[in-house]
Amino acid sequence: MATTTYHYPYTDADEALKRAVWSKGAPIPNYDANVWRRDVCGTAMKYTDHGAETEYGWEIDHIRPLAKGGADSLGNLQPLHWKNNRRKSDSFPWTP
Repeated sequence: MATTTYHYPYTDADEALKRAVWSKGAPIPNYDANVWRRDVCGTAMKYTDHGAETEYGWEIDHIRPLAKGGADSLGNLQPLHWKNNRRKSDSFPWTP
């Protein structure tokens, strides 16, 4: 059985896209929303950890995966902690 290596497609996303997607995360009370947010699973993320597999790392996720007919439009993108993104994979619909 072949093993596939995950490749994160938004490693080089521009700041405008990252900020637009980041703004869709839930602010955390008493924390700077420019730095800290929560994903749909409630997991804390740190803006500067975009694309990193760290404690607070996050990725730009397709809500409806491309493999299931989703688009690259902002309306189909969300910030998701990298571990939650791996768990979600190409599932749709997906319940955190």
